[in-house]
Amino acid sequence: MKKCMIIGCGGVASVAIHKCCQNSEVFEGIMIASRTKSKCDALKEKLQPNTKTIIETAQVDADNVDELIALIESYKPDVVLNLALPYQDLTIMDACLATKTHYVDTANYEPLDTAKFEYKWQWAYRERFEKAGITALLGSGFDPGVTGVFSAYALKHEFDEINYIDILDCNGGDHGYPFATNFNPEINIREVSAKGSYIENGKWVETEPMEIKRVYNFKGVGEKDMYLLHHEELESLALNIKGIKRIRFFMTFGQSYLTHLKCLENVGMTSIEPIMYEGREIVPLQFLKAVLPDPASLGPRTVGKTNIGCIFQGKKDGKDKTYYLYNICDHQECYKEVGSQAISYTTGVPAMIGAMMIMTGQWNKAGVYNIEEFDPDPFMDALNKWGLPWEEDRNPVLVD
Repeated sequence: MKKCMIIGCGGVASVAIHKCCQNSEVFEGIMIASRTKSKCDALKEKLQPNTKTIIETAQVDADNVDELIALIESYKPDVVLNLALPYQDLTIMDACLATKTHYVDTANYEPLDTAKFEYKWQWAYRERFEKAGITALLGSGFDPGVTGVFSAYALKHEFDEINYIDILDCNGGDHGYPFATNFNPEINIREVSAKGSYIENGKWVETEPMEIKRVYNFKGVGEKDMYLLHHEELESLALNIKGIKRIRFFMTFGQSYLTHLKCLENVGMTSIEPIMYEGREIVPLQFLKAVLPDPASLGPRTVGKTNIGCIFQGKKDGKDKTYYLYNICDHQECYKEVGSQAISYTTGVPAMIGAMMIMTGQWNKAGVYNIEEFDPDPFMDALNKWGLPWEEDRNPVLVD
């Protein structure tokens, strides 16, 4: 019996779990494990009557390696799919090493006390995973994730070398709140309020937060303001995609979101430095997360579409070439299918596919790998099958 343990039970995990249950041929059994077991039980109760997948639930503290090891040893999954917080990547990797279990995640590790996310901590596990004969698949969400698969696919089928990649992440959805984040507020605000950066000629170029703005007309959404951010897949793609000279990441934001964020920053609410409040220590950003709408609750009220993809410029047979690969996803369609908005959907579907690639042996090499280091073709086929069909544009408008 092929089994997957899913750690986490938030918005993205809920989508991945729905998709595992649709894909019972591969996911014959799943265990949903989270700090709050009641959330896992509620999801099991909803899904079990309509799936052949046998669902089990458990309580686990993903910060506690011994607890994780005990749970993995008792359930014996083929793969652990980490959909908890990025702060917990390393403890879960430690538990997978100890039990010789394959590992998949959607976002790279970041320390709790500093808004810095890079791959060095996870890449340091390469040799140990190789020796243990198990795979760690890093970044199997959309960005990172599908953007890496798109890049590998473009290099394999469309280019001899890729010189420029612009990753464009557009959310044209409207949830009706003055201010809310579409995924974990703590992670989202840390990401957006950090300095921007991109890679040019093998070096990081740092920018002030939101310093570089472009306007782009997205198919299915329309014209949107987008801003250059630091994003983790830049680091791995610059190493793994042949010919890279420059790689950038842009995300769209509405003016209302930016105005609210600026106000919150100005009064210290986005800080991750602990402060004393009424005799106890609190982190302002964690308090803000508690008062903002839960991203998982946005599904029923979010309308509009997302458009996420990569514009490639490079060479084929000595000639210059441009190519744009992207996916358009409808918030309301996602809600009808799995009860979530498109941001969780576009991350949760590739998380399931990544786990499936490992479980079926279509991707099989021991060590720690970023998603673009595997054959993209079976993943690209699975995107079309499982709800994230991709589109191509061979004459895209470029970003200056």
